[in-house]
Amino acid sequence: MDYRRKKIRIGDLLVQAGAITEEQLTEALEKQRGTGKKLGEFLVEQGTITDERLAQALSAQLGYELVDLQAIQVDQNVTKLIKGSDMLKKNKCFPFAIDELTGAIKLAMVDPLDINAMDDISIITNFNVDACVATERSVMLAIDRYFGQGDVADALDAYAREKNLGEQDDTEAQDEISNSPVVVMVKDMIDNAVRQRASDIHVEPLVNRIRVRYRIDGALYERGSYNINVLSAIIARIKIIGGMDISEKRKPQDGRITQVVDRVEYDIRVSVLPTVWGEKVVMRLTAKMALTREKSQLGLREHEMKQFDYILSHPNGILLVTGPTGSGKSTTLYTALSELNKEDVNIITVEDPVEANIDGINQVHVNPKADLTFASALRSILRQDPDIIMIGEIRDEETARIAVQASITGHLVVSTLHTNSSASTITRLEDMGIESYLIADSVIGVIAQRLVRRLCPECKKPREATADEKEYMGVDPSQSVTIYEPCGCAKCDNTGYRGRIGVYEIMVVTDELKQIIAHKEGAARIKEQALKDGMKTLHMGGSEYVLDGTTSYSEMCRISFDS
Repeated sequence: MDYRRKKIRIGDLLVQAGAITEEQLTEALEKQRGTGKKLGEFLVEQGTITDERLAQALSAQLGYELVDLQAIQVDQNVTKLIKGSDMLKKNKCFPFAIDELTGAIKLAMVDPLDINAMDDISIITNFNVDACVATERSVMLAIDRYFGQGDVADALDAYAREKNLGEQDDTEAQDEISNSPVVVMVKDMIDNAVRQRASDIHVEPLVNRIRVRYRIDGALYERGSYNINVLSAIIARIKIIGGMDISEKRKPQDGRITQVVDRVEYDIRVSVLPTVWGEKVVMRLTAKMALTREKSQLGLREHEMKQFDYILSHPNGILLVTGPTGSGKSTTLYTALSELNKEDVNIITVEDPVEANIDGINQVHVNPKADLTFASALRSILRQDPDIIMIGEIRDEETARIAVQASITGHLVVSTLHTNSSASTITRLEDMGIESYLIADSVIGVIAQRLVRRLCPECKKPREATADEKEYMGVDPSQSVTIYEPCGCAKCDNTGYRGRIGVYEIMVVTDELKQIIAHKEGAARIKEQALKDGMKTLHMGGSEYVLDGTTSYSEMCRISFDS
């Protein structure tokens, strides 16, 4: 049956496909009235159905092809027929190929029953349209990739010529940019970064241009280049929405932005730093719910999960999570807190800054200007009858000493420390001036962690490991071992990697280790005993991921250079 000109409702199709029930449809139709949103979009927004399930159901019921625009090569000759992305964004569709048999343009659509969208594309391209189904995320990401930079560059160039921004300062630009392409550009920059799974956006002034880079899976990739004349307008816009002083450009500033992207709320921490060529901005993106995930999603192996559970079962003591910036420490801590967050416990955190809000947990933001430091906040917290205390980071002896005393007096304390390994964490506390017998008595476990990039499963290529590589991974050199290398395809944006996974070194403080720590026998002796007690080093964990094809040898070397 050809559904193109037949009046059929998307709700009926979803019920027929078993994606939603009649009751859910009736309820959604009542709530949808007056919102101006399409039913499919409304159902996804309400959480009744996922984007993927919606697309699958429409494809199955209509008999239309289901496409993933990130997994196919888009025909550039087709995208050239479209001038600008406004119409594509409005209709949530994307033309990606010409059918060799029919000569029609293949159009990926979020709503394949939208006849007006098909007519618009047909009029603009002068081709017949062959509808296909795609998820909203897939369509929007394709529009960003193929039209985003051109749209923004054209708009900014026109804006710079019209307003002569090269001769304006931030204060003069403030009123001009409130309804300008710069507003759209900054919003689109954040939307685009989220859809590409970026954790940070870098806006960097160079000699004669602005470079925009996204950090994706821990590596930076250039995603835009603009005329230096529009720098003041971009910075001013970011300062306005970040709640910063628009007229101050000689001092570093920090701000915060909240933005909803594809129905998910993101908390964006902004840092502005004056450089030789102008102010540089870094925006760190965090989904409100991303840090509070299920324990099973951390990437812990079975034996590591048992160790993790055993440490968390202690009613008192200190759990330390260590690693460099960006190694996932906050995610591990928040996951531990979510696990412990029950009605009968009082959990209080002291953080700089509070990275995610968790229901049922009392969170304190340090404020040095008001003399609210980690140490002073901790002293007050101990008078608040806490069961569990989370300290964002132990930075000095005073904070460490209060944490130790709190753990000995019956509290469970979880915190982070910047060290390279589990064993060196103990010696770091000693260096801070904490007595070794107190450390032995208070620390119940240390988790050192790193993140490695996962190889893209679509394009990773196998090869035989060399003798040196086998030796480094602790494998018998005479044994034949296949490992995998990154290659690059449309699915992973030609990086060879997609996503990251945690590598953990979990040291449970046993009675034997307590003796060694109390007698100050050093990090080497602590590590030796921990290995006997069943600890696996970061090097061992990384090697396992290389041998099972999860990551590459070079990624493993990057995280275990100090092992």
